[in-house]
Amino acid sequence: MRGRKKTAVLLLVALLVGVISSADDKISVEATGNPSKTQQEIKDKENEKNQLTGQLDEEKDKIGSLQGETNTLQGHLNNLNTQLTEVSDHLADLEQQIKDKEQDILETQAALEEAREIEALQYSSMVIRARETYERNDTGIVSAILNAGSFAEMVNAADYFQSIAAYEQRKLDEFMENRRLIEDQEARLQADRAELENMRVEVEAEQSRVSGLINQTSNSIARYESEISEAERRARDYEEQIRKADEDLDALRKKLAEELALSRQAANSVWRDISEVTFAEGDRKLLANLIYCEAGGEPYEGQVAVGSVVINRVLSSVFPDTVVGVVYQNRQFSPVASGRLALALAEDRATAKCYQAADEAMSGYTNVGQCLFFRTPIEGLTGINIGGHVFY
Repeated sequence: MRGRKKTAVLLLVALLVGVISSADDKISVEATGNPSKTQQEIKDKENEKNQLTGQLDEEKDKIGSLQGETNTLQGHLNNLNTQLTEVSDHLADLEQQIKDKEQDILETQAALEEAREIEALQYSSMVIRARETYERNDTGIVSAILNAGSFAEMVNAADYFQSIAAYEQRKLDEFMENRRLIEDQEARLQADRAELENMRVEVEAEQSRVSGLINQTSNSIARYESEISEAERRARDYEEQIRKADEDLDALRKKLAEELALSRQAANSVWRDISEVTFAEGDRKLLANLIYCEAGGEPYEGQVAVGSVVINRVLSSVFPDTVVGVVYQNRQFSPVASGRLALALAEDRATAKCYQAADEAMSGYTNVGQCLFFRTPIEGLTGINIGGHVFY
């Protein structure tokens, strides 16, 4: 009965091998770490690369936007610096005007003080002469008139003293007028100075405003430049990750090609009979714990199927010819690489069902024909579905 069942399964497997062999460029085959898994890893890596490329494009767009903002701000900053230069030049000009005006005021005040002194001196001289003229009886205008020898001399004396008085009065009037002019000039200078001071206050306020805008704009530029620097760093990281993803994809594609070749070779290889296999001590425990790691939560038939894949590889001429060699073949069974198998072996976690499945497989029984691979089902992959695995 078991022989007929095995024959039927072998026929089914032969059909599956033919299907897989004719479509191996479309769909890869795998066990844990086998071609189909590699194909899935390639897809995952391509998705990762696409995601990184999208993130890189976003960072580049952000860099472009930030650079545009920075260029706009730099242009604004240049204009502000030009304004500040103009305002500063205007302020310097006002400062010079104020300085010149203050010098003019000082000179005017000195001239005014001198005019006042001359005016006071002239006035004092007139008062003294007038007092002397009227207080002295033997001199002055009265004596000159009374002692005149003729009427003509008397008239001349009177005219003389009158002209002297008129001259002194005229000079006094001139000094007073000059003083008033100087006072008017001082007032104008003071008014001009006050106006310049007001203008200086306004220009200083404008200078302070422009300086504040320059500081604000400079800070914004510095912030944008910092953000650009950070975005460029992220972009470089994404570029490095993309480069690494490309390397990983190349390696995975190379691995896939090798595994596809191995799969085709295995389909056409020489197979030993179970009677030709000599199991070593510890093979049963090793196989049972591998079944536990790979299919501990699967139904019993699924556990037997995993054991059968291992024994099929032992029987195939393209795989190692021992259980240990098959289980520990590089990059074949993920529990080996992750360390789960080592932990399971250390505590012998395999259940009685796992040991029973190992015994059936090691006896030569297979419920998956000559399948050499298994994995969780993926779209497009056909085979023998048992529990959560597809065997092919």
